[in-house]
Amino acid sequence: MEEIRKNIKENKFHRAYLLYGPETWLRAQFRKDLVRALVPDGDEMNFTRFSGEDTDEKEVIAQAETLPFFSDRRVILVEDSGFFKNKTEELAGYLETLPEYLILIFSEKEADKRTRTFKMMQKYGHITEFAQQKEEILVRWILTRMKRDGKNIRPEDMRHFLVSAGTDMANIDNELEKLLSYCAGKNVITAADIDAVCAPQLMNQIFDMVRAVAEHRQKDALDLYYDLLALKEKPMRILYLISRQFQQLLQIGDLNRAGLPQSEIAAKAGVPPFVVRRSLGLLRRYSEQSLRDILQFLTKEEEDVKTGRLDERLSVELAIVELSA
Repeated sequence: MEEIRKNIKENKFHRAYLLYGPETWLRAQFRKDLVRALVPDGDEMNFTRFSGEDTDEKEVIAQAETLPFFSDRRVILVEDSGFFKNKTEELAGYLETLPEYLILIFSEKEADKRTRTFKMMQKYGHITEFAQQKEEILVRWILTRMKRDGKNIRPEDMRHFLVSAGTDMANIDNELEKLLSYCAGKNVITAADIDAVCAPQLMNQIFDMVRAVAEHRQKDALDLYYDLLALKEKPMRILYLISRQFQQLLQIGDLNRAGLPQSEIAAKAGVPPFVVRRSLGLLRRYSEQSLRDILQFLTKEEEDVKTGRLDERLSVELAIVELSA
């Protein structure tokens, strides 16, 4: 990311850029900054955008071979094409011979480092990965936004906000805008303010459901399930997410028993530290074998739905009742 900032500041650019990774909001910001720096306002003649997995690499190359019109530069933006996870031999070869007037920008959610196209980009262009941001980075980013609005927040309420908003920066940005507007006349943001305006993320609701199951609060767990159905979530997706939550608990438990610190558990499990902290509290209620039994039970439920032996909505109800009994 620093390299892109430096290129924009110095007005010196690579022939090609690959921006990839699951953090879509941050990736989009850098993509916009690059395009804004490279393309003068209104210059539609020398800027082309391709989008989607039906993008043809031959069309991109043909457009790249078109000389710029009354300009020193032609810029092509390709988004979500799948070029860096599929076989694109022509594009890989073309990256070796990019013309001086051309700058290619690729913005992709996924990229396979084993592909020839990725390796050619490493050699002839610049690659920036936009991974899920660590909790401390998110906290600094949020605090900067809050201070700009003259707002303060206690550390425990900041953790509460992250639990509610999740770690996706696009969702955090949206929830933060709502929160700052709601607290327009206040100096300090509280947990009550957060609860008043921030919608809990789906995975937080699933965690709350699993916690209700673990604590044998059957009615609460079922109410959370019916709330998700009212929000048009599909029963099989809910069942999958419940299973994934228990799988995550099992993984975190294994890493914790191995004596790893919480920060390392978070890194290996691919979750923020606050997820590890709340999971460790829940793990006191389960043994390793009970978690494996639950996962086996949920797998059987899924099979029964797929084979038509069980209605999908009923399958989740039965799973909640069984596991919270």
